[in-house]
Amino acid sequence: MTRTRTTRLRRPLLAGTTAVAAMAVTAGLVAATAEPAKAATGPKLSLIAATNSLTLTSWKEDPGVYLDLGTYLTAEGRPLELKVTRKSYKDPVTVTQTVYEGGKAKAKTLPKGTVKDFSGLPGFAEITITDQKGKKVLSRTEDFCPNNASGRVRPDAPATSKYPESCPTNPFTLGSVWGVEKGWAANTYAGSYTDAVPLKAGTYTAKVGVAKKYRDLFGIANKPATVKVTVVERSYEDDQGAATPSAASRSATAGEHAGHGAAHRTPAAHADHGPGHAPTPAQAAAPVTSGASPSYNVGHGPLKAAPPALPWALKKKQAARSMPVGDTAGQTDGSRKAPALQPLAKRPAGKPAVPDVPKPDLRSLPAYGIVVTDGEKDIPGKDYLAFSANVWNAGPAQLVVDGFRSPGKSKMDAYQYFYDAKGKQVGYTPTGTMEWDPRPGHVHWHFTDFASYRLLKADKKEAVRSGKEAFCLANTDAIDYTVKNANWHPYNTDLSTACGEESSISVREVLDVGSGDTYSQDLPGQSFDITDVPNGTYYIQVLANPAKRLKETSLDNNSALRKIVLGGKPDARTVTVPAHELVNAN
Repeated sequence: MTRTRTTRLRRPLLAGTTAVAAMAVTAGLVAATAEPAKAATGPKLSLIAATNSLTLTSWKEDPGVYLDLGTYLTAEGRPLELKVTRKSYKDPVTVTQTVYEGGKAKAKTLPKGTVKDFSGLPGFAEITITDQKGKKVLSRTEDFCPNNASGRVRPDAPATSKYPESCPTNPFTLGSVWGVEKGWAANTYAGSYTDAVPLKAGTYTAKVGVAKKYRDLFGIANKPATVKVTVVERSYEDDQGAATPSAASRSATAGEHAGHGAAHRTPAAHADHGPGHAPTPAQAAAPVTSGASPSYNVGHGPLKAAPPALPWALKKKQAARSMPVGDTAGQTDGSRKAPALQPLAKRPAGKPAVPDVPKPDLRSLPAYGIVVTDGEKDIPGKDYLAFSANVWNAGPAQLVVDGFRSPGKSKMDAYQYFYDAKGKQVGYTPTGTMEWDPRPGHVHWHFTDFASYRLLKADKKEAVRSGKEAFCLANTDAIDYTVKNANWHPYNTDLSTACGEESSISVREVLDVGSGDTYSQDLPGQSFDITDVPNGTYYIQVLANPAKRLKETSLDNNSALRKIVLGGKPDARTVTVPAHELVNAN
């Protein structure tokens, strides 16, 4: 149970991962592995170090060293594949490994408690750092997300990895898939899950190993990697004229950059979005990049991907010094944008029809990130209840909506499309409108009546309704990648690619299977005014498709409730947020 009051809303920490430089893996890098199990075989896993020495930077303005030591987990023979699920919020998170018997895949249930959430394998990497005299100066463990930034370790490995690019952090995630593709290596560094460590300038020896329970579980040899680490201390002011202040060493601070979809793709396959065909799932391409600027990402939660952008704060410092910012050799700061999804060339013709084909299934998650605030502009005498909300698509089909604008009109006419099993468009139906929202933090086209937020009294009768019912659809969060037809590589993961410009004549917005769209309620019009609402017990209702204009697999699962208790005094209100079954996230 959490009591929270704040005068400033903050986006959740992004679970960043690091960019992978070209890895030259030699025979001396790969550790020996244990013999695979006789009954069921999995991958041969090894811990390697991409280099035996590296330099890390501690910035005087932001002291501390991020321990990206260049250690990777490699998979040979078979990929490492883990499916992490929970039946409901009343059930604990469990994990199974895909193993093989007689060439056939089967699920091997791993011990209870192996994972605690969907962010990775807890305590996987064990790190010890000693100084030049051999004195231990640091000992810590770090979690490992197998979907971390990764790269191939041999030329005959698959050209792309089929696994997602991150481990989800939404507290109401239901299912995730983690994996290290065969012939690939995933960085064991925990990214923005971890904090910087205090290390003075000097030379150290870092020893990185795999915790015994994971060595036993996956058959990994007990051969830690050793890396010589040189720590240098630098200042932004002393770094005039440099291209970047060591983007690699600073990439761990991904939590400082806002990400509606922290990484995009620029896939060649995008051209396949032709008239009459459903959006084609993105192919894993490299390199991936992050949001073009903070303004594109305000208000939505992240769909995490690797590598993270250069921290926004650092980018601003560079801009102030007229330093070059962009994607260059060995540097990915995320200033490139992915192309937008393309709507059809013209409005659909013929009689509207809703054929008997797979359709999306919109579901709401319980509200979270719940706080009382006095507004973005610190409005005296006002109290607002702010929260984050997510509507996701359980499938088995994408939600595809196109907006078309008549010349001189302020709104677009919106249409939902339907596709057969081969991806051919076989029907459409009018489904409301899209409207341009010019307010700061929005500045994009919103699809109207996508969701509704209501504050309900203890008897479930409406007390307050949020004015927010129009949305830019984007795949910000991986909610359940184990559902049928889940797309592990969605395209439109951020506002810069999903929702058009003021001058747009048409817009396509898509919510992919398995993904959801999070709005953190700190944007204009997106919170409840509770100034005159009495103290007591209430429920925040997140309701998908409130007007029932969108055609779905089911309309019976569109509502989610989150219990809260309002207290305090005027201009000093508080909110108590009980746990939602086993999920204790305010």
